[in-house]
Amino acid sequence: MDRNLALELVRVTEAAALVSSRFMGRGDKNGADGAAVEAMRKAFESVKIRGEVVIGEGELDEAPMLYIGEKVGSQSEDCMEVDIAVDPLDGTTLIAKGLPNSISVIAMGAKGSLLKAPDTYMKKIIVGPKAKGCIDLNKSAEKNILNVARALDKKTTQMTIVVQDRERHNHIIEAARKLGTKIKMFGDGDVAAGIATCFEETGIDMLMGIGGGPEGVITAAAIKSMGGDMQAQIYPLSDEERKRCHEMGYTDESLNKVLSIDDLAKGDDLFFAATGITGGELLKGVTPIGNNRARTQSVVMRAKTGTIRFVDAIHNLDKNQILIDLMKKYNME
Repeated sequence: MDRNLALELVRVTEAAALVSSRFMGRGDKNGADGAAVEAMRKAFESVKIRGEVVIGEGELDEAPMLYIGEKVGSQSEDCMEVDIAVDPLDGTTLIAKGLPNSISVIAMGAKGSLLKAPDTYMKKIIVGPKAKGCIDLNKSAEKNILNVARALDKKTTQMTIVVQDRERHNHIIEAARKLGTKIKMFGDGDVAAGIATCFEETGIDMLMGIGGGPEGVITAAAIKSMGGDMQAQIYPLSDEERKRCHEMGYTDESLNKVLSIDDLAKGDDLFFAATGITGGELLKGVTPIGNNRARTQSVVMRAKTGTIRFVDAIHNLDKNQILIDLMKKYNME
């Protein structure tokens, strides 16, 4: 794929972030998500790809925009066919409450490179490059912490793991506390939490737990670009979710399979882009500058080269047609 597509993807996540940031703290998570979806869809129109959404906002009858199977990009014959995985607003509750770590994200890969994960839960372990090859989803949380600590040349008391604040993770928390490992809890936004494991300045060594399946595939594209490691398992928590998996072709046997990072995101023709909406540890949020400008911070990665770029941008909002149109639609001028 053309390496210049990296910046094109950033423009798409920037558009979603700029529009959805107007909803910060307003308590309207559905409005924020809808605006982000519309902005991302419009921004994709100018990207020179023949893209198909393999992970999006749902099926056609549930999500009229960026649905699974939708074609995005210019769709001209001279463009490469690619898989697209999107989460226009990862952390809808976060932005509704004005909390940190909501982001807009895209993963893109060559056709057939991204796992078509059902919209169910996924069990995950994620680590940075230094602990690559040291995780095993079939082993206990305690054993995984010990193995990662050994790989990082740290005592377990020097490690920090990140865990979503859910009752289903009590066994992980108990194992970590038994080993004296520091725990950082988060409420929502597991893409941002996952990629934090690959940046030493965040102080996060490891993520464990059960989160969104589609978000897991998006995260895998970033982790692979950064040389980290990830294992996962499709993990339906209800009969309805299991039925959804079966409808997508998953058997009970395949649901028991532990997926490697290469199962989640194949090859190295992968891109990942994210823009901060509300500020977090990794990315600054959208920051207004006066009445007609705003600053954004994004990260874009390419698996083929392992390059990670942070992109700081200042936007003239009076000249951003996507923002202007959507703000009129949502009566937020």
